[in-house]
Amino acid sequence: MGITNGQLPFEKPLVELREKIEELQKFTQEKSIDLSDEIATLEEKARRLEEEIYGNLTTWQKVQIARHASRPTTTDYIRFIFTDFMELHGDRLYGDDPAIIGGIAKLDGRPVTVIGHERGKDTKDKIARNFGLPHPEGYRKALRLMQQADKFGRPIICFVDTQGAHPGVEAEERGQSEAIARNLREMAGFRVPIVCIVTGEGGSGGALAISVGNRLLMLEHAYYSVISPEGAAAILWRDAAKAQEAADALQITAQDLEKLGVVERVIPEPKGGAHKDPAGQAKEIKEALLESLHPLLEMDGDQLVLDRHRKFEKIGVYRTVD
Repeated sequence: MGITNGQLPFEKPLVELREKIEELQKFTQEKSIDLSDEIATLEEKARRLEEEIYGNLTTWQKVQIARHASRPTTTDYIRFIFTDFMELHGDRLYGDDPAIIGGIAKLDGRPVTVIGHERGKDTKDKIARNFGLPHPEGYRKALRLMQQADKFGRPIICFVDTQGAHPGVEAEERGQSEAIARNLREMAGFRVPIVCIVTGEGGSGGALAISVGNRLLMLEHAYYSVISPEGAAAILWRDAAKAQEAADALQITAQDLEKLGVVERVIPEPKGGAHKDPAGQAKEIKEALLESLHPLLEMDGDQLVLDRHRKFEKIGVYRTVD
């Protein structure tokens, strides 16, 4: 069910077909034999297969794409989208958490504060960044940077991509739940625009702690959920193997959440996922970010706070019983 050599299980037929096309092209060059008709037929078959696979992805397949090892991370998007990025470190209480990266940058010349989860690239980097699972000091660092942005009137941009907050004993000892709760409360009251983008996994309170914004955007194959599919399956059926079934029941895809009014905009991805064209994906994100940010810049502080409150008040449906 995992990834093999960058290839997801459901992509295997397409990968094998493309390998066959490459073999024929190589054979044509080596033997000077004209196989253009055969190659054209296979290329058309590959095109149709690609449309069939990526046009009918299941929720679980989207989760697999969101978790792809080569999927762009926050540092990639910062490099492509912003200029003059200056990273800031530490929570002024305990230490620095590399699982959350943040600092000041310019978005088309406008100063902004950028914050996001960072999973890391290679194995060494992933371990150093705790695979993108923040400790309390990570959330307190994020809060410190957001408070600074609020003080100086800078819009806040948050990139969300985590399975959740670090669940270890040491995180609880240092106040994990309090750090997340404080972020939720403080973000609700900031008087500057906040735009959040879920770029991969948006897991539980670990994601929500930096996604209380005026606008929430999601990449096409990202997911955003109160719990991982495996966690839900373990609780509901006492069997993590039922993760696919849980994923369907949770309604966690960008398309589901747009229908439910949780997400304002779904950002399209290249066929196969953001990792197929990181620069192109960053361009799509920047365009959506600017379009979402522009009307917010016209609001004053009171209007921004009210807009944010109304966004969350309208989420969900409930009824009262006499």
